[in-house]
Amino acid sequence: MTEKSRIADKSGFWRAEEKKMERHPKRVMVISFDAVGSADLADMQKLPHFQSVLEDAALCRHVDSVYPSLTYPAHTSIMTGRMPKNHGVVNNIRLQPKREDPDWIYQRKYIKSPTLYSKAREKGMKTAGLLWPVIGRSGMDYYVPEIMVTRKWQNQILANALNGPIGYQLGLQRRFGHLRSGISQPELDDFITECALYTIRKYNPDLFFLHLTDVDTMRHQYGVHHEKAAEALRRHDKRLGRILKALEETGDMEETTVVLLGDHYQKDVSRAACLNYAFRKAGLLEVRNDRIKSWRAFAQNCDGSCYVYLNPRLSRKGAKDEAEAVKKRLLEVIHRLSEKENFGIAKVFTGKEAGKLGADPTCFLMLEAKEGWYFSDEFSQLIKKPEGAECHRAWGTHGFLPEGEEYQTFFAMNGCCVRPGIVEAEMALWDEGATLAALIGVDLGETDGHVIREMLER
Repeated sequence: MTEKSRIADKSGFWRAEEKKMERHPKRVMVISFDAVGSADLADMQKLPHFQSVLEDAALCRHVDSVYPSLTYPAHTSIMTGRMPKNHGVVNNIRLQPKREDPDWIYQRKYIKSPTLYSKAREKGMKTAGLLWPVIGRSGMDYYVPEIMVTRKWQNQILANALNGPIGYQLGLQRRFGHLRSGISQPELDDFITECALYTIRKYNPDLFFLHLTDVDTMRHQYGVHHEKAAEALRRHDKRLGRILKALEETGDMEETTVVLLGDHYQKDVSRAACLNYAFRKAGLLEVRNDRIKSWRAFAQNCDGSCYVYLNPRLSRKGAKDEAEAVKKRLLEVIHRLSEKENFGIAKVFTGKEAGKLGADPTCFLMLEAKEGWYFSDEFSQLIKKPEGAECHRAWGTHGFLPEGEEYQTFFAMNGCCVRPGIVEAEMALWDEGATLAALIGVDLGETDGHVIREMLER
């Protein structure tokens, strides 16, 4: 067998290079703990089931998320080995300024590059994914896509059924649907854990991706270090223990690899900067009946960061003078707000600079929030303060530039074809994708990531 290593070419991508590898695991279980970071490892190592995996794992405690550090771009980088600008999922939501609740990017068609599960299926591996982002209509064997229903006429169960295997999903709903309460936590993760246990015992997939969001929800609602987040981490430990038991019951653990990872961390916040209010006052967008009627510039929040886009019509032939006037006015507004000590803009990047950081290079600007701030798409006020713990993104959030040890996450592998030990080198989520591809013996083609060799047996 061979390991697909990477050598950089002039474009900055990494190309496959054949190297000998003795074998690959027959079964890989990947569990993503949303918003669990490096700072949580000390507590995780005190919990019995996390400890059982981490003590003999190949562990990297210094993993940078993507930019913007959001769930959907992050999980797609893990799945492709690419930065958001290269795999195409540059935000959680689509750019739809006129919609009160934009559509989430949940379907496979938005990913512009090969994925671990598609390459695994080509190899003949059975694949599964439960609430893993951006797997709607992916063609995996057994999966429940993560779908956010944003239209009044949509039904959550029907939306899921139309974007994944209907019989499989309806069977799960029939058996375990009583555990759910919409998308509320911890009920959602309790439901999806039962689905995972059932899928392992009945189908025993060769490659399984599971996404759990209990900690992320609690940190959004109560703050990063709140006891509610600690309770959620303890619930994750119990869920992990049950999954490990199911794996032991259904297969040879010497031929199994268990992968635990986080996608990003969070920061405490208390105020939101609402750029679209300033754009509205500057005549850059028009609001009618509490909806955006037209826009020349729009600020699309990424929570801790914010894209600023120009209307595509300004790039059309004959619109050059209008485009230049809009850019000038827009820069004046951003500069004035950046100078305010009591406003939340910390950094301003050009679209080109954003692209170098892995974000969408087609944006006009990208803004980074100050400590304690995040961004909102709202246009009725300039500064918004959260009104209670029920407000999403109220007291903790992510999306910030992935820099500094206090904002990093982790990556751990235990089992077949893994070399135990602490990896001190810093890595990024796209390196995880490349490393997982080498682990299971598939080629993702051109990637931004490279294989972390210290983690793999030769």
